Amino acid sequence: MKMKIILIFVTTLDGKITKWGDSDIRSWSSGDDQDYFDTIWNETRIIIMGAGTYDPSPVKPVQKHLYLVLTHHPEKYKINEVKGQLEFTDEPPRQLMTRLENQGEETILVVGGPHVATLFLREKLIDELWLTLEPKIFGTGGNFVTDEEFDISLVLLNSEIVNDQGTIINKYMVIK
Repeated sequence: MKMKIILIFVTTLDGKITKWGDSDIRSWSSGDDQDYFDTIWNETRIIIMGAGTYDPSPVKPVQKHLYLVLTHHPEKYKINEVKGQLEFTDEPPRQLMTRLENQGEETILVVGGPHVATLFLREKLIDELWLTLEPKIFGTGGNFVTDEEFDISLVLLNSEIVNDQGTIINKYMVIK
């Protein structure tokens, strides 16, 4: 079975993943999205994030997960590392995915931030994009990819309205 790599984000209708640059998503995303994200998080063993996502809110090592934090300076985090639970690496994404697939991993969840999302999209490693659209407009804030030219086509797999406000969870397959 081929390993599936899923990129997951919550965004506003104008494509922002932060409210005016504040990275605390829980301050503006709906409880329905937070419950959905927590469920997906708890069901997935391998979760990948960048140091920019890890630093403001460090995850705690737990046996059921392997958190992989991509950073240019893994040595900076050695004191926090717990082998098999919380690891820091500067391994290129394609090499890391090959290693994980060779270890028999089936599903990888990429949770951010924009630099990691951009790296994985640039390398054409993402199989599915799961995107929650919150009915909000911020005007300014972060995007889920950095400023780079992409031409990625997607096919909608599933769409679900999850609350009365109109929060929509969309699951897309990346056409490679």
